[in-house]
Amino acid sequence: MGFVKSYEELERIGQEREVYEPYNVEGVTVMWETKPEIVERLLPPPLKPAGLPIATAFIGRYPKTNLCPQYSEGSLSLWAEFNGEEGLYCLALPGTNDMAMALGRERFGYPKKLANIWFNRAMTYVEGFIERHGVRFFELRGRLSSKFRTEGFQGQVPNEQEFTCYNFKHFLAADGIGFDYNPCLIRVRLIVSTKVAELAEVRVVLRPSEYDPWSEVEIIRMLGAVYVVGNRTTLKGSVEAELDPAAFAPYSLLKWDW
Repeated sequence: MGFVKSYEELERIGQEREVYEPYNVEGVTVMWETKPEIVERLLPPPLKPAGLPIATAFIGRYPKTNLCPQYSEGSLSLWAEFNGEEGLYCLALPGTNDMAMALGRERFGYPKKLANIWFNRAMTYVEGFIERHGVRFFELRGRLSSKFRTEGFQGQVPNEQEFTCYNFKHFLAADGIGFDYNPCLIRVRLIVSTKVAELAEVRVVLRPSEYDPWSEVEIIRMLGAVYVVGNRTTLKGSVEAELDPAAFAPYSLLKWDW
């Protein structure tokens, strides 16, 4: 295939992009309770805080996908609500592959950046970190366990789960003033099929970083963590709302180091 694609190639590409499927994703998801005022400050309208001020982070490997080579990725999200439906609002999504970054940013509005990511499981121990600009701003270390760290949190991991994810799709104007188009709230459906799930007790370190301020999402109470292996299917996204550019501007620089 060259720079200009034939209509046959465009048709095939369109069919391949119906869904995005990473296979046998391996990693750890960790959840903690943060302060309600932090969630309220970080959520762009029209998103509203969910019932509890919960943050969730992930770090892991994507060994095979249907659209790009293998890579590693991490994420930081807040639980939010829109029109009565709870979902994950993604604050950050660092990764190690440029095509995975472009796909997530350009199609779904995910705030992706390239980063140095390392994750490993050895016997019953798991550890990993995410690093940019020489700062290891997220670090995780622990061991697999039979229970969550917090007794009151019920950790059931179904074989298949469907999540709603909320992102904001926007593009800076060519003249540097405002946006090329009004920012849009994007709703994305994610289906997670779990093959392996093991509860874990982990320690999370959030180090201050000028460009990746994960430490802003303060850990008040650790809820637990789970090591998982499974497939993830991202379905078609949809535009749910159009935003006022001036009101959205303070939330618009998640994808850049400004």
